[in-house]
Amino acid sequence: RVKPAKLLKTGDALIVRNGPFAWDMTVLALSGRRGPAAQAAKLYRESEESRRMREEKAALLKTERQSAPVYAKGRPTKKARRQILKFAQDHD
Repeated sequence: RVKPAKLLKTGDALIVRNGPFAWDMTVLALSGRRGPAAQAAKLYRESEESRRMREEKAALLKTERQSAPVYAKGRPTKKARRQILKFAQDHD
């Protein structure tokens, strides 16, 4: 791990993690100011293996999300609570 205040220089290798994803990249150039993402993408090069691993993980997470059951949000309604209690009493 590196402190956020560590200065970068051209040629440095980085691993940037964001949630389950990781980018393995090399710094090609530095910019004096913050700019758009398209311009920032020209300042680094991501390894092919890193890109492949991220795409595989994204596809895996997408299939897991699609197969996960969908639950109602929030508290059950009064009617739903009654149905839950009746079901629980019937199966005791």
